[in-house]
Amino acid sequence: MTRDEIIQQIRAGKMTGTTSGLAPEYVQANLVVVPAAYAADVRGLCQRNPVPCPLVEELPTGAVEPRCAPGSDLRTDLPAYRLWIDGTLSERRHDVRALWRDDLVAFLIGCSFTFEHALVDAGYRLRHQELGRTVPMFRTNVPLAPSGRLHGRMVVSMRSFPAADVEGVRTVTRAYAEGHGEPVHWGDPAQLGIADINHPDEGDPIPLEAGEVPVFWGCGVTPQLVTIESKLPFVITHEPGSMFITALRHEALATTGS
Repeated sequence: MTRDEIIQQIRAGKMTGTTSGLAPEYVQANLVVVPAAYAADVRGLCQRNPVPCPLVEELPTGAVEPRCAPGSDLRTDLPAYRLWIDGTLSERRHDVRALWRDDLVAFLIGCSFTFEHALVDAGYRLRHQELGRTVPMFRTNVPLAPSGRLHGRMVVSMRSFPAADVEGVRTVTRAYAEGHGEPVHWGDPAQLGIADINHPDEGDPIPLEAGEVPVFWGCGVTPQLVTIESKLPFVITHEPGSMFITALRHEALATTGS
């Protein structure tokens, strides 16, 4: 399916799962929506923590149509959403038009799904795609630079590769700074404070195969977790793994690796 066909399916409520591997030529993004009173804090969080929180776009107050995807509506064009009230999950929805307010500001944060096409093109296996699962995500012990009311720790996504492939994977993903760039860590997950990679905080477990090592990237769920743990009064986010597919070609955000 084309990107436009996928968006129509999502808008109609017919696609409600992970977007990994869909429309691979396009940039995907995480969504965080907060009241305007907290927008500067989210913006600052992204500026101070660009690896886990690369900002793709901040929309004007009340706006729902992003510049990176003309004709789209952020209230309907993601497969699944979460509503958080004072840091507590209130409900899950596939359409948040009824929740929208004129004082809300939407942020689109870069996603590692953006570089997955490049890994596949380079011949690397992505086993979460092969298994039809959502990439596993973990909370870490890595502190973020705070911004106003917002403070917390980095979230990472994990993909596993043979040890001999790690350098090549780093090289491929380094070009996609707006999709978190190269890994922040590989090898022992305990160094990130992760107790068990078979029990992710979000997404699905992907058991390691013989000879593989876990490789971790900054994750755009980070600002979602931070706004929740900072107990903002009202936050709308995407369901982890269920991203917004922009109309930006991935080449628009790629840089020359070195």
